[in-house]
Amino acid sequence: MTQPNKVRIGTRASVLARTQTGHMADQIRERLGVEVEIVDVTTEGDVNRAPLHTLGGTGVFVSALRDALLDGRVDIAVHSLKDLPTAPAEGITLAAVPAREDPRDVLIARDDLTLGELPPGSVVATGSPRRASQLAALGSVWRSWDFAATSTLASGRSPRVRWTA
Repeated sequence: MTQPNKVRIGTRASVLARTQTGHMADQIRERLGVEVEIVDVTTEGDVNRAPLHTLGGTGVFVSALRDALLDGRVDIAVHSLKDLPTAPAEGITLAAVPAREDPRDVLIARDDLTLGELPPGSVVATGSPRRASQLAALGSVWRSWDFAATSTLASGRSPRVRWTA
């Protein structure tokens, strides 16, 4: 740390990442009584709009955060555990895992259908290889459509897509 009474927290600039980091910053201020600076770190996944599976997968959203930790630009980093590579990074310790909030994903479907009510051949849009794999494991005849605007949808900004499915 550069100052003993200040902690620099590295995070992505997405709405979700900033929200998660804000919760952690509040806890650090409250429990440690130190000043907190939130430092936005741009990752390849933030600037490259290509489908995730074409970007090499592992570390697309976390490599730049790891670099910021290792080169001293930030003291700690906050990132979704589900997106971390399973292999540890030399020089970095997974030091804390906060209590988990509601872990459910959301399905937006016409006619108020639930996941179990979608007809065979339905198309489910997702930018997440993990979600596509989970859908495939359910054994249904759904098709997943690689869609990298899930965070955009969550933030309330509408992508330029005409929904017909």
